Amino acid sequence: QVQLVESGGGLVQPGESLRLSCVASGFRLSDYSIGWYRQAPGKEREQISCITRRGERKYYGTARSGEGRFTISRDKDGNTAFLRINGLTLEDTALYYCATDLDYYCYTGLMRKHWGQGTQVIVSA
Repeated sequence: QVQLVESGGGLVQPGESLRLSCVASGFRLSDYSIGWYRQAPGKEREQISCITRRGERKYYGTARSGEGRFTISRDKDGNTAFLRINGLTLEDTALYYCATDLDYYCYTGLMRKHWGQGTQVIVSA
């Protein structure tokens, strides 16, 4: 059974950094692409980043224009993916999800087959 569990969220102050984790079970995460998404209060879910099976990193939307604040990575031989966010701002407050299609590549959009439950990030002064 495919399962994704996110962790690492919390209450932080503006300017701080966080590293979110996504632990996969039921499949070998390093064999597939994995992506990060977020949904802020009152807003639609958005795609942040994805890493392909070969390790190519892709960034979308806010993350693409965010001056490198977002970094996706993955344990080479493990079953954990990460999203590091530097210089957190109030606008980063959201529920952060990881998701996968069990595919080799990354695709634009929100139609993923498997989602975690999310980890909450709250940025507040």
